[in-house]
Amino acid sequence: MLSPRARLRAFLEKPWVHNTILAIIIFNAVTLGLSTSDSVMDRIGPVLTTLDRIVLTIFVIELSLKLIAYGWAFFRNSWNIFDLFVVGIGLLPQTSGLSALRGLRVIRALRLLSVIPQMRAVVQALLDALPGMGAVIIMISIVFYVFGVMATLMYGATFDEWFGTLGRSLYSLFQIMTLESWSMGIVRPVMEVYPSAWAFFVPFIVITAFSVLNLFIGLLVNTMQSAVEAETEAEFEQLRALVREETDQVDAHVLSLQEEVRALRDELRRAREGDEG
Repeated sequence: MLSPRARLRAFLEKPWVHNTILAIIIFNAVTLGLSTSDSVMDRIGPVLTTLDRIVLTIFVIELSLKLIAYGWAFFRNSWNIFDLFVVGIGLLPQTSGLSALRGLRVIRALRLLSVIPQMRAVVQALLDALPGMGAVIIMISIVFYVFGVMATLMYGATFDEWFGTLGRSLYSLFQIMTLESWSMGIVRPVMEVYPSAWAFFVPFIVITAFSVLNLFIGLLVNTMQSAVEAETEAEFEQLRALVREETDQVDAHVLSLQEEVRALRDELRRAREGDEG
């Protein structure tokens, strides 16, 4: 006989409950998007407000049931804490001082990350890649610092708006790295005064935009690939365990049949010996 908590856990883990929460999250994301339109709010603003409160109530009930079902184990799952934080923002009072925080209720749409297993795997891969990305971040910071100091010394006097200080130089170099209006916006005007400036900016772009950033992509791809392989290996291990269990059951049945056959043979032998006697 299952305990009430066990029955509640079984209920919450049913596929149709999971899919219903997923549908409500998507519906809430749509309604929150509609609430940003003044024309829509003028027409059906009260309806959207009521729907938002209903959805928030459903989320609160869901989390309350999870707290009851899992107890303190609820907080061992980081995704449950994430859901609690996201839903908790929607419970903030709608006052002038907290209106900006109330606007953060749109992040309820991020609950899709915790509900869909594939998205959880992607987020986990990103988190797993952070330690490896630390070295790349340090490397690109050093490159930025060196080129920033050089740009300030070489071009700061003439182009104060872009390279007058180290901070401005770093910001301008970041814009160049993103390839946003880097040629006509910054580099060509500099080259009109310093024709050889290309020898400074082109290597910087090659090092940052084409090399270092590709390291980020490579790390993410490798981490995600490792996560996929680990998940696949876990599935194979589950299949091996299942096959092993079924094989053990079959072996047990075979041994049982063999014992029964031996017993029948012994009975037949004894019956024959009795007839002969």
